[in-house]
Amino acid sequence: MESEASVCNPLELMLIDESAEPTALSLSLLKSITNNFSDDLKIGSGGFAVVYKGNLENGTVAVKRLTQTLEMHETLFQQEVDSLMRVRHKNIVRFMGYCSDTQGKVWKLPGKNVMAEERQRFLCFEFLPQGSLDKHISDATHGLKWMERYRIIKGICEGLHYLHHGGPKKIIHCDLKPANILLDHDMNPKITDFGLSRLFDEKQTRAMTSNVIGSMGYMAREYMNGQITLKSDIYSLGVIILEILTGQKGSSKIDNVLGSWNSQFETSLGDTRLEHVRECAELAIKCIDLDPDKRPDTRDIIKRLAEMEPVYDFLNTDSAATTVSNHELIISNHDGAYT
Repeated sequence: MESEASVCNPLELMLIDESAEPTALSLSLLKSITNNFSDDLKIGSGGFAVVYKGNLENGTVAVKRLTQTLEMHETLFQQEVDSLMRVRHKNIVRFMGYCSDTQGKVWKLPGKNVMAEERQRFLCFEFLPQGSLDKHISDATHGLKWMERYRIIKGICEGLHYLHHGGPKKIIHCDLKPANILLDHDMNPKITDFGLSRLFDEKQTRAMTSNVIGSMGYMAREYMNGQITLKSDIYSLGVIILEILTGQKGSSKIDNVLGSWNSQFETSLGDTRLEHVRECAELAIKCIDLDPDKRPDTRDIIKRLAEMEPVYDFLNTDSAATTVSNHELIISNHDGAYT
Protein backbone atom coordinates (compact mmCIF):
# COMPACT_ATOMS: atom_id res chain seq x y z
CA MET A 1 0.00 0.00 0.00
CA GLU A 2 1.35 3.42 -0.99
CA SER A 3 2.25 5.81 1.79
CA GLU A 4 0.26 9.00 2.27
CA ALA A 5 3.35 11.04 1.32
CA SER A 6 3.66 9.14 -1.94
CA VAL A 7 0.01 9.65 -2.84
CA CYS A 8 0.22 13.40 -2.12
CA ASN A 9 3.45 13.86 -4.05
CA PRO A 10 2.72 14.61 -7.73
CA LEU A 11 6.21 13.51 -8.74
CA GLU A 12 5.67 10.04 -7.28
CA LEU A 13 2.48 9.74 -9.31
CA MET A 14 4.25 10.93 -12.47
CA LEU A 15 6.91 8.25 -12.10
CA ILE A 16 4.13 5.67 -12.14
CA ASP A 17 2.03 7.30 -14.89
CA GLU A 18 4.04 8.02 -18.06
CA SER A 19 1.08 9.93 -19.55
CA ALA A 20 0.82 12.43 -16.66
CA GLU A 21 1.19 16.07 -17.69
CA PRO A 22 3.81 18.43 -16.18
CA THR A 23 2.48 20.30 -13.17
CA ALA A 24 3.24 23.13 -10.74
CA LEU A 25 5.43 22.00 -7.84
CA SER A 26 5.85 23.51 -4.39
CA LEU A 27 9.17 24.84 -3.17
CA SER A 28 8.77 22.80 0.01
CA LEU A 29 8.53 19.59 -2.04
CA LEU A 30 11.69 20.39 -4.00
CA LYS A 31 13.56 21.25 -0.81
CA SER A 32 12.45 17.96 0.72
CA ILE A 33 13.59 15.71 -2.13
CA THR A 34 16.96 17.51 -2.54
CA ASN A 35 17.70 17.73 1.20
CA ASN A 36 17.38 21.53 0.97
CA PHE A 37 19.51 21.61 -2.19
CA SER A 38 22.42 19.84 -0.59
CA ASP A 39 25.80 19.99 -2.29
CA ASP A 40 25.94 16.22 -1.84
CA LEU A 41 23.06 15.91 -4.32
CA LYS A 42 24.45 18.36 -6.87
CA ILE A 43 24.92 16.59 -10.22
CA GLY A 44 25.71 19.46 -12.59
CA SER A 45 26.02 23.18 -13.07
CA GLY A 46 26.21 25.69 -15.90
CA GLY A 47 26.04 29.38 -16.63
CA PHE A 48 22.37 29.73 -15.74
CA ALA A 49 21.54 26.85 -13.40
CA VAL A 50 22.56 24.18 -10.91
CA VAL A 51 21.05 20.69 -11.13
CA TYR A 52 20.33 18.44 -8.15
CA LYS A 53 19.26 14.84 -7.79
CA GLY A 54 15.81 14.58 -6.21
CA ASN A 55 15.20 11.37 -4.29
CA LEU A 56 11.66 9.97 -4.19
CA GLU A 57 10.22 6.79 -2.72
CA ASN A 58 9.73 5.25 -6.16
CA GLY A 59 12.69 6.67 -8.03
CA THR A 60 14.76 9.72 -8.83
CA VAL A 61 14.24 13.04 -10.64
CA ALA A 62 16.49 15.94 -11.62
CA VAL A 63 15.77 19.40 -10.21
CA LYS A 64 17.19 22.36 -12.11
CA ARG A 65 17.58 25.52 -10.00
CA LEU A 66 17.90 28.60 -12.21
CA THR A 67 20.14 31.48 -11.25
CA GLN A 68 17.95 34.53 -10.60
CA THR A 69 19.95 37.72 -10.77
CA LEU A 70 18.85 39.41 -13.99
CA GLU A 71 15.50 40.05 -15.63
CA MET A 72 16.80 38.13 -18.63
CA HIS A 73 16.76 34.96 -16.56
CA GLU A 74 13.03 35.35 -15.92
CA THR A 75 12.52 35.50 -19.69
CA LEU A 76 14.64 32.39 -20.16
CA PHE A 77 12.59 30.56 -17.54
CA GLN A 78 9.30 31.45 -19.23
CA GLN A 79 10.66 30.48 -22.65
CA GLU A 80 11.90 27.15 -21.39
CA VAL A 81 8.62 26.27 -19.64
CA ASP A 82 6.64 27.28 -22.74
CA SER A 83 8.75 25.05 -24.98
CA LEU A 84 8.84 22.11 -22.56
CA MET A 85 5.06 22.12 -22.04
CA ARG A 86 4.66 21.57 -25.79
CA VAL A 87 6.92 18.56 -26.28
CA ARG A 88 6.62 14.84 -25.61
CA HIS A 89 8.94 12.56 -27.54
CA LYS A 90 11.23 9.62 -26.78
CA ASN A 91 14.26 11.73 -27.72
CA ILE A 92 13.29 14.80 -25.68
CA VAL A 93 13.92 14.79 -21.92
CA ARG A 94 10.65 14.32 -20.03
CA PHE A 95 9.53 17.52 -18.31
CA MET A 96 7.77 16.81 -15.01
CA GLY A 97 7.03 20.21 -13.52
CA TYR A 98 8.07 23.70 -12.51
CA CYS A 99 8.18 25.97 -9.47
CA SER A 100 8.02 29.76 -9.54
CA ASP A 101 8.47 31.18 -6.05
CA THR A 102 8.72 34.89 -5.21
CA GLN A 103 8.99 36.21 -1.67
CA GLY A 104 9.79 39.52 -0.07
CA LYS A 105 13.10 39.53 1.80
CA VAL A 106 14.84 42.18 3.88
CA TRP A 107 18.43 42.82 2.86
CA LYS A 108 20.74 44.53 5.37
CA LEU A 109 22.79 47.27 3.72
CA PRO A 110 25.14 49.79 5.35
CA GLY A 111 22.93 52.17 7.34
CA LYS A 112 19.58 50.74 6.19
CA ASN A 113 17.42 47.72 5.52
CA VAL A 114 15.91 47.20 2.07
CA MET A 115 12.90 45.04 1.22
CA ALA A 116 13.25 43.34 -2.16
CA GLU A 117 11.81 40.36 -4.01
CA GLU A 118 13.71 37.09 -3.94
CA ARG A 119 12.86 35.00 -6.99
CA GLN A 120 13.45 31.29 -7.16
CA ARG A 121 12.73 29.33 -10.33
CA PHE A 122 12.96 25.56 -10.76
CA LEU A 123 12.38 22.95 -13.45
CA CYS A 124 11.98 19.23 -12.80
CA PHE A 125 12.89 16.44 -15.23
CA GLU A 126 13.28 12.71 -15.43
CA PHE A 127 16.65 11.58 -14.11
CA LEU A 128 18.93 10.13 -16.80
CA PRO A 129 21.68 8.03 -15.24
CA GLN A 130 24.26 8.10 -18.03
CA GLY A 131 24.57 11.88 -17.87
CA SER A 132 25.35 14.09 -20.85
CA LEU A 133 26.75 13.04 -24.21
CA ASP A 134 29.92 15.12 -23.86
CA LYS A 135 31.08 12.73 -21.10
CA HIS A 136 30.98 9.81 -23.57
CA ILE A 137 32.59 11.37 -26.64
CA SER A 138 35.93 9.87 -27.64
CA ASP A 139 37.85 8.92 -30.75
CA ALA A 140 37.31 5.57 -32.44
CA THR A 141 40.02 3.73 -30.49
CA HIS A 142 37.97 3.50 -27.29
CA GLY A 143 34.61 4.34 -25.77
CA LEU A 144 31.33 3.72 -27.54
CA LYS A 145 31.07 1.14 -30.33
CA TRP A 146 30.12 2.30 -33.81
CA MET A 147 26.51 1.09 -33.61
CA GLU A 148 26.02 2.80 -30.25
CA ARG A 149 27.25 6.03 -31.81
CA TYR A 150 25.00 5.60 -34.81
CA ARG A 151 21.93 5.01 -32.64
CA ILE A 152 22.75 8.16 -30.68
CA ILE A 153 23.10 10.13 -33.93
CA LYS A 154 19.80 8.79 -35.18
CA GLY A 155 18.01 9.58 -31.91
CA ILE A 156 19.28 13.16 -31.87
CA CYS A 157 18.10 13.62 -35.47
CA GLU A 158 14.65 12.24 -34.63
CA GLY A 159 14.36 14.47 -31.56
CA LEU A 160 15.33 17.55 -33.53
CA HIS A 161 12.91 16.62 -36.32
CA TYR A 162 10.13 16.48 -33.74
CA LEU A 163 11.05 19.94 -32.43
CA HIS A 164 11.09 21.43 -35.92
CA HIS A 165 8.05 19.72 -37.40
CA GLY A 166 6.21 17.77 -34.70
CA GLY A 167 3.68 20.38 -33.58
CA PRO A 168 1.70 23.44 -34.61
CA LYS A 169 4.67 25.62 -33.66
CA LYS A 170 8.24 25.00 -34.72
CA ILE A 171 10.77 24.96 -31.88
CA ILE A 172 14.31 26.14 -32.62
CA HIS A 173 16.58 24.92 -29.84
CA CYS A 174 19.36 27.50 -30.35
CA ASP A 175 21.86 25.75 -28.06
CA LEU A 176 22.20 22.20 -29.35
CA LYS A 177 25.47 20.65 -28.14
CA PRO A 178 26.63 17.39 -26.50
CA ALA A 179 26.27 18.86 -22.99
CA ASN A 180 22.56 19.43 -23.75
CA ILE A 181 21.94 15.85 -24.84
CA LEU A 182 21.34 13.38 -22.00
CA LEU A 183 21.48 9.58 -22.15
CA ASP A 184 19.21 7.03 -20.48
CA HIS A 185 20.06 3.52 -19.22
CA ASP A 186 20.11 2.18 -22.78
CA MET A 187 22.14 5.12 -24.15
CA ASN A 188 19.12 6.60 -25.92
CA PRO A 189 19.72 10.35 -26.40
CA LYS A 190 17.30 12.99 -25.12
CA ILE A 191 17.59 16.67 -25.99
CA THR A 192 17.39 19.03 -23.01
CA ASP A 193 17.92 22.68 -21.94
CA PHE A 194 15.40 24.82 -23.81
CA GLY A 195 16.33 28.09 -22.10
CA LEU A 196 17.39 29.74 -25.37
CA SER A 197 14.73 28.15 -27.57
CA ARG A 198 12.44 30.11 -29.90
CA LEU A 199 8.93 29.30 -31.11
CA PHE A 200 8.03 29.94 -34.74
CA ASP A 201 4.54 29.98 -36.19
CA GLU A 202 3.85 27.60 -39.07
CA LYS A 203 4.75 30.11 -41.79
CA GLN A 204 7.58 31.88 -39.95
CA THR A 205 11.04 31.09 -41.33
CA ARG A 206 13.39 33.41 -39.43
CA ALA A 207 13.81 35.87 -36.59
CA MET A 208 16.43 38.48 -35.76
CA THR A 209 18.01 39.13 -32.39
CA SER A 210 20.60 41.55 -31.05
CA ASN A 211 21.17 39.39 -27.99
CA VAL A 212 23.09 36.41 -29.34
CA ILE A 213 23.68 33.72 -26.71
CA GLY A 214 24.98 30.24 -27.39
CA SER A 215 28.00 27.96 -27.30
CA MET A 216 31.03 28.76 -29.41
CA GLY A 217 31.84 26.09 -31.95
CA TYR A 218 28.21 25.02 -32.28
CA MET A 219 26.73 28.30 -33.51
CA ALA A 220 26.20 28.87 -37.23
CA ARG A 221 27.70 32.00 -38.72
CA GLU A 222 24.30 33.53 -39.49
CA TYR A 223 23.18 32.86 -35.91
CA MET A 224 26.23 34.71 -34.57
CA ASN A 225 25.12 37.61 -36.78
CA GLY A 226 21.69 37.61 -35.12
CA GLN A 227 19.63 35.55 -37.59
CA ILE A 228 17.71 32.58 -36.16
CA THR A 229 16.36 29.87 -38.49
CA LEU A 230 15.72 26.13 -38.38
CA LYS A 231 18.99 25.74 -40.28
CA SER A 232 20.86 27.20 -37.29
CA ASP A 233 20.04 24.01 -35.38
CA ILE A 234 21.07 21.91 -38.39
CA TYR A 235 24.54 23.45 -38.27
CA SER A 236 24.84 22.52 -34.59
CA LEU A 237 23.64 19.00 -35.41
CA GLY A 238 26.39 18.61 -38.02
CA VAL A 239 29.08 19.66 -35.55
CA ILE A 240 27.73 17.16 -33.00
CA ILE A 241 27.66 14.26 -35.50
CA LEU A 242 31.27 14.89 -36.51
CA GLU A 243 32.25 15.10 -32.85
CA ILE A 244 30.56 11.75 -32.18
CA LEU A 245 32.43 10.24 -35.14
CA THR A 246 35.88 11.60 -34.34
CA GLY A 247 35.94 12.64 -30.69
CA GLN A 248 36.92 16.14 -31.79
CA LYS A 249 34.95 19.32 -32.39
CA GLY A 250 35.53 20.90 -35.79
CA SER A 251 37.01 17.88 -37.60
CA SER A 252 35.38 17.73 -41.04
CA LYS A 253 37.77 15.88 -43.38
CA ILE A 254 36.33 12.59 -44.60
CA ASP A 255 39.75 10.90 -44.77
CA ASN A 256 40.44 11.75 -41.13
CA VAL A 257 37.09 10.33 -40.06
CA LEU A 258 37.51 7.11 -42.05
CA GLY A 259 41.12 6.68 -41.01
CA SER A 260 40.19 6.68 -37.35
CA TRP A 261 37.59 3.91 -37.85
CA ASN A 262 39.33 1.72 -40.45
CA SER A 263 41.29 -0.35 -37.93
CA GLN A 264 38.33 -0.76 -35.56
CA PHE A 265 36.15 -2.95 -37.75
CA GLU A 266 36.36 -6.69 -38.32
CA THR A 267 37.62 -7.59 -41.77
CA SER A 268 34.42 -9.38 -42.89
CA LEU A 269 32.22 -6.36 -42.24
CA GLY A 270 34.82 -3.60 -42.29
CA ASP A 271 34.20 -2.25 -45.77
CA THR A 272 30.42 -2.10 -45.27
CA ARG A 273 30.67 -0.45 -41.90
CA LEU A 274 33.26 2.03 -43.12
CA GLU A 275 30.87 3.07 -45.88
CA HIS A 276 28.20 3.63 -43.25
CA VAL A 277 30.61 5.88 -41.33
CA ARG A 278 31.36 7.71 -44.59
CA GLU A 279 27.65 8.29 -45.26
CA CYS A 280 27.14 9.75 -41.77
CA ALA A 281 30.22 11.96 -42.11
CA GLU A 282 29.11 13.25 -45.51
CA LEU A 283 25.67 14.03 -44.11
CA ALA A 284 27.24 15.92 -41.21
CA ILE A 285 29.45 17.95 -43.54
CA LYS A 286 26.37 18.99 -45.53
CA CYS A 287 24.82 20.15 -42.25
CA ILE A 288 27.73 22.53 -41.53
CA ASP A 289 27.74 24.19 -44.95
CA LEU A 290 28.31 27.93 -44.46
CA ASP A 291 25.32 28.60 -46.73
CA PRO A 292 22.20 27.72 -44.69
CA ASP A 293 20.20 27.17 -47.87
CA LYS A 294 22.50 24.29 -48.79
CA ARG A 295 22.03 22.50 -45.49
CA PRO A 296 19.48 19.66 -45.42
CA ASP A 297 16.43 19.99 -43.18
CA THR A 298 15.47 17.32 -40.67
CA ARG A 299 13.08 15.70 -43.17
CA ASP A 300 15.98 15.17 -45.59
CA ILE A 301 18.18 13.83 -42.80
CA ILE A 302 15.60 11.36 -41.48
CA LYS A 303 14.91 10.18 -45.03
CA ARG A 304 18.61 9.63 -45.72
CA LEU A 305 19.10 7.65 -42.50
CA ALA A 306 16.09 5.48 -43.39
CA GLU A 307 17.59 4.83 -46.83
CA MET A 308 20.93 3.80 -45.33
CA GLU A 309 19.71 1.12 -42.97
CA PRO A 310 18.44 -1.49 -45.48
CA VAL A 311 21.70 -1.10 -47.42
CA TYR A 312 23.92 -1.56 -44.38
CA ASP A 313 21.94 -4.51 -43.09
CA PHE A 314 24.40 -5.30 -40.30
CA LEU A 315 22.67 -2.75 -38.03
CA ASN A 316 21.41 -5.39 -35.60
CA THR A 317 24.51 -7.60 -35.53
CA ASP A 318 26.02 -5.77 -32.57
CA SER A 319 22.90 -5.79 -30.39
CA ALA A 320 24.22 -8.35 -27.92
CA ALA A 321 27.57 -6.63 -27.59
CA THR A 322 25.88 -3.28 -27.23
CA THR A 323 23.69 -4.60 -24.42
CA VAL A 324 26.75 -5.87 -22.52
CA SER A 325 28.59 -2.61 -23.10
CA ASN A 326 25.63 -0.57 -21.88
CA HIS A 327 25.35 -2.73 -18.75
CA GLU A 328 29.01 -2.09 -17.94
CA LEU A 329 28.50 1.64 -18.42
CA ILE A 330 25.53 1.67 -16.07
CA ILE A 331 27.50 -0.12 -13.36
CA SER A 332 30.47 2.25 -13.63
CA ASN A 333 28.44 5.47 -13.98
CA HIS A 334 25.29 4.85 -11.97
CA ASP A 335 25.08 8.32 -10.45
CA GLY A 336 24.79 10.11 -13.81
CA ALA A 337 25.70 13.73 -14.53
CA TYR A 338 24.01 16.89 -15.72
CA THR A 339 25.71 20.00 -17.02
